[in-house]
Amino acid sequence: MERKTFDAILTSVGAVLTLFLLVAGVLGLWAYSFTNTNVHNQLAEQQIVFPSQAAFAAAKPGTEITPGMLPYLQKYAGQPLTTGAQAEAYADHFIAVHLQEIGGGLTYAQLSAKAMAQPKGSAAYTADEAVVQTVFQGTTLRGLLLEAYAFWKMGQIALWAAIACFVAAAVMLVLTILGFVHLRRVPAEARI
Repeated sequence: MERKTFDAILTSVGAVLTLFLLVAGVLGLWAYSFTNTNVHNQLAEQQIVFPSQAAFAAAKPGTEITPGMLPYLQKYAGQPLTTGAQAEAYADHFIAVHLQEIGGGLTYAQLSAKAMAQPKGSAAYTADEAVVQTVFQGTTLRGLLLEAYAFWKMGQIALWAAIACFVAAAVMLVLTILGFVHLRRVPAEARI
């Protein structure tokens, strides 16, 4: 095989790979933008706001803000919940803590079974059912926030993948240009 033909094939493959990486990078940026915008808009509609800095200053066990929440939530004090990182922090370090307190460490299913075991209409049934409803609502909100976090995280991964694709495309572009330069210098009679 002629060296010039071999070099032309490799250089052409490099050019195609460069285009592929550019398209992959653009798609990664689109995925990042779409995911971030969607998560932001969905979370903003809920109008959840982190407790104020004053609430964090008064953190005590058994209150709205416990000392264990401070490292995770204090940096967001008073801010509206609009990002995936905020959603994870709120779900795992605010809602989950309160669900544990309200349910006494029991899950929704366990609390529901406990309430169903009470005679219908009794004071115990009514009290247990109120706890079940509160835990159900809290568990649902927590799940939705963690779902938003998961999509936000996928968007972050898409951003890093896009950056990697653009860097690889730049490297391939340089190599392809060098391949074309080399292709002009190879004598027509050279063989592999």
